[in-house]
Amino acid sequence: MNILTNLKNISRTFIALATLSVTLAACSKDDDDFTPPQISGLSVIHASPTNEKLDFYVENVKANNEDFGYTDKIDYLNLYSGTRRLLIAKKGTSTALLTGDFLLEPQKGYSLFAYDKFETIKFLLIKDDLTAPATGKARVRFVHLSPDAPALNLAIAGKDTDLFTDKSFKGYTDFVDIDPAEKVTFNVKNKDGGAIAASIADVKIEANKIYTVWVKGLVAATDNTKLGVEVFVHK
Repeated sequence: MNILTNLKNISRTFIALATLSVTLAACSKDDDDFTPPQISGLSVIHASPTNEKLDFYVENVKANNEDFGYTDKIDYLNLYSGTRRLLIAKKGTSTALLTGDFLLEPQKGYSLFAYDKFETIKFLLIKDDLTAPATGKARVRFVHLSPDAPALNLAIAGKDTDLFTDKSFKGYTDFVDIDPAEKVTFNVKNKDGGAIAASIADVKIEANKIYTVWVKGLVAATDNTKLGVEVFVHK
């Protein structure tokens, strides 16, 4: 049995598994010891400012079928819960650049960022709170992954109060509810002075969805690895 399969909707998958286990228990009186598998969800984000493409492995199984380049995201993978050995390698190789053993709890979702400068690349695992937003709302959090940027705030253009404040490199927030909108501009500001360091415009925020806004790149860079902002939806 494969240890992972691509997962389009973690919550739906967990519900399906629960329903399946109940059905099996009801239909099998001869197997009272049946225990359904424990499942966790893991998404993976390439956040290291480099032009190197990566391959991502769970134990010895490669998880990405397509190129996994800077800012790319692998949607939730369906993994057996417990301690999983995760690793990344340069595209087309099996020699690990980075390896880590991570405990994944049953019925929980996680985001794994491969972050920092390529020569010092690291993993950051964050547990995802996939609680549904309040009625008519969306949920968002902020992750700071620019190695040479100062402490930063995140604001929505046109709002009087910053959404999140004073997050340093590797720092991240809890999720908060926000209003949906067809076009949202997220501004990343320097904590000291409030100058806009980077922004992303025309982001569609939909009700009942969960988002992560993350700061990428390098202040010192002028190419495609320069300081910027990315947004992804949890799926």
